[in-house]
Amino acid sequence: MAQWLQTPVGRYLLAWEQQHVDHAVADIFGFHALQLGLPQLDALRANRMPHRWVADGRAMVPQSNGHAQTLHTVVPADAAVALRADFDALPFDSQSLDLVVLPHTLELARDPHATLGEVERVLRPEGRVVIVGFNPTSLWGLRRSGSALRSGLRLGGQRPRFLSGVAEPIGYRRLRDWLRLLSFEVEAGRFGCYRPPFESARWLDRFAWAERAGDRWWPVFGAVYTLTAVKRVRGMRLVGLLKSPPQRSKVKAPAAVAHKHRDSLAAPQPERTRTE
Repeated sequence: MAQWLQTPVGRYLLAWEQQHVDHAVADIFGFHALQLGLPQLDALRANRMPHRWVADGRAMVPQSNGHAQTLHTVVPADAAVALRADFDALPFDSQSLDLVVLPHTLELARDPHATLGEVERVLRPEGRVVIVGFNPTSLWGLRRSGSALRSGLRLGGQRPRFLSGVAEPIGYRRLRDWLRLLSFEVEAGRFGCYRPPFESARWLDRFAWAERAGDRWWPVFGAVYTLTAVKRVRGMRLVGLLKSPPQRSKVKAPAAVAHKHRDSLAAPQPERTRTE
């Protein structure tokens, strides 16, 4: 896939993803952020967390607190501490990260369910995950599956292997179901890249109008989507300072008091006449 990303259609894809991932992670706050896969995309450059890691396959290097290092170059071993890990066995404590970005990671992972489960494990409650994936119900998905070629529609000049190295794309609704099972709540989602997958930059430029038209008339048929979800922990609530309940004054119930003029208020008794 790294070679395919150097083609005009690959650069067009990276430009769209970079713009929208920057917008998705810019306002996510915390201390620890992690990007899994696709080092050609600098997914954490717009984020301001002090501790950031980028994992490319098995190599994972922490980023500096200032400007993010260029992800296209290989960081020497003496310049940063490298960690060796698989995406389905991350070397982080449970509930230790505030943000995880998955740019096409699930489509390139050997076990997408296990990778997503690891992301849920290392994220803190209320932590965010940003996922980028290909949309199977698009012109790009049709070309990859060969449906467009069988119907006689030619979408490019030559026929190189389109999206080589990418496993079966995960649909947007299917991914939402996976996240719901892991107690994630989807906050935002967006589709993009409506131009046909031409291999020529000239033809891609001719279809620049498809971006505005597709975003308005057929948004769910974009070639790629971004999704932001937050990890919810049921039964958890924020607890502040404990305050003792107000003490109620103990007031005795009024007792019945005998009236001192009770005899005078009594009904007069009839006088008895003494017989002589």
